[in-house]
Amino acid sequence: MTSWRDERRQAAAEHAAALDRKKAAETAQARELLREFIEQLRARAVEPEPLRAQVVGSNTSYRTTLTGWYLRRNRSLAVDVDGNFYILGVPASLKSRVAGVQLQPSDPPLVVGRGARDGESMPLAELLRLRLES
Repeated sequence: MTSWRDERRQAAAEHAAALDRKKAAETAQARELLREFIEQLRARAVEPEPLRAQVVGSNTSYRTTLTGWYLRRNRSLAVDVDGNFYILGVPASLKSRVAGVQLQPSDPPLVVGRGARDGESMPLAELLRLRLES
């Protein structure tokens, strides 16, 4: 006989597994959108450029080792030549000012800025379409 606590634990584990599967499926869709975006940029002969990380709340930016394309005009998001998604906001740092920053890719979301202020979230497909039109 299983206890109520065991049943709740099992239900929570199943719920977490379902959320993980949903996130993995969304990430796969977003990666495919980025792959198609890069293909379109290359077909249009839009060259990648060195990417810089923006200091949060400042006009300052730091060097990175990345090359790719910015996704937003404020240069807060980018995709590198390999299709990796980057959030380019970093804290101010004297070391980073001198040596640059090493950024780690993030899982791309299907909705960029989800949970942000009104008007700041946008479906990734729409963001990429707007970027291609600019």
